[in-house]
Amino acid sequence: MTETNRIEYKRELTPELDIEKEVVAFLNYKEGGYIYIGIDKDGSTVGVSDVDDCMLRLKDRIKHNISPSAMGLFDIAEEQKNGCSIIKVTVASGIEKPYFKTRYGMTPRGAYLRVGTSAEPMPQEQIDRLFAMRTRNSIGRIVSNRQDLSFEQLRIYYDERGKRLNDNFKRTLELLTDDGKYNYVAYLLADENGNSIKVAKYSSLDRCDLVENNEYGYCSLIKATKSVLLKLDIENKVAATITPMERIETPLWNKVALREAVINAIVHNDYSFEVPPKFEIFPDRLEITSAGRLPESLTKEEFFNGISIPRNKELMRIYRDVELVESLGSGIPRILRAYGEDCFKFTDNFIRITLPISAHDSAHDSAHDSAHDASNVSKAIRTLVTCIEGEVDRDTLQSLIGIKHRTYFRSTYIKPALDEGYIEFTLPNGKQSKLQKYRLTAKGIALKNSLTSNK
Repeated sequence: MTETNRIEYKRELTPELDIEKEVVAFLNYKEGGYIYIGIDKDGSTVGVSDVDDCMLRLKDRIKHNISPSAMGLFDIAEEQKNGCSIIKVTVASGIEKPYFKTRYGMTPRGAYLRVGTSAEPMPQEQIDRLFAMRTRNSIGRIVSNRQDLSFEQLRIYYDERGKRLNDNFKRTLELLTDDGKYNYVAYLLADENGNSIKVAKYSSLDRCDLVENNEYGYCSLIKATKSVLLKLDIENKVAATITPMERIETPLWNKVALREAVINAIVHNDYSFEVPPKFEIFPDRLEITSAGRLPESLTKEEFFNGISIPRNKELMRIYRDVELVESLGSGIPRILRAYGEDCFKFTDNFIRITLPISAHDSAHDSAHDSAHDASNVSKAIRTLVTCIEGEVDRDTLQSLIGIKHRTYFRSTYIKPALDEGYIEFTLPNGKQSKLQKYRLTAKGIALKNSLTSNK
């Protein structure tokens, strides 16, 4: 069998082989095609020595080096031919033409088309025409890997807003593909799914000292969203500063901006990456990371000006129905009003929002003060703070400090450090638990850093 307009042979997968070009050409071709690894140009079978490694590298390169996402448009399988193992890559014709190599963008160096038995650069005129005609792909076009879905939670959220879901809601909410199967939107909103959003908390400024890791998911994405909002609302502690004139209360993060950032990350996450957004709390900041770059036709300037191109229009519509989203394009301006453009970082595959603890936040000020005036802190607290690394139980701390009397240790070391906010319980709802431990707060970390830097 020789190469044809739908069949391409490659002897082996090497770093030098431009496999992305071949895949792009088939994605842009009206009929798709097949790429065989382990077969010479003349059709002779040579085989693949390490099939698993080759398949893994193929998937990784196709997944990360081609735009728009080719996920769901290709399949990689092992086959036997003439007693040898070969790999067959099946590539479907995509619906978001033009596809291109991410590195070179929508140019003749990035976009290719299958012509005869070769992949040829696509003329710029054709690229522009296809882009103008593009029907944007979305999770609404991706078939759910589960079809046994239920939506009782979704009904409840609509009922709470006085909006009844009729018998045709699956179609009206665009939970079905054109052929009547549940799509990925339905999967994310179903009562049960495999999607989970993580909220992590660290006691260090890097990711070395994880003190808390919560997962919210395996349920309707709306329920997971509400759980994340509630968790971060609890973490967004209001600190008070008493002045001669008034009591000033300030949360760690601007509440309006925080809510918008959470919703934005979840609604606009590129779920075709199969990576949910994540939320990470550090002593000095909150980092929110969502998968996916800016839409190809949206510049950073337009983004910061509040122009919105919803990545997941189906989710946006439903979130507006249940009043988690107010109006299209309003979220980013609210975030910018509080934190400015510098809080956003864009990469090829992710968008990150960093919300620092305000310099005027009284909790931050307390930590700052403790770092510069450690002499006002009791010797017992200073000793205790320097002994805590990560999460530590009471017996270990008592042993490290060399105190034998438990009551004296608690009244002189533990209680004052808790009362003054230098340490906290790891299990605040189970203070008498045998699993109870202690960790430093942001204020405690600042004090420890001050003590260690002055040594």
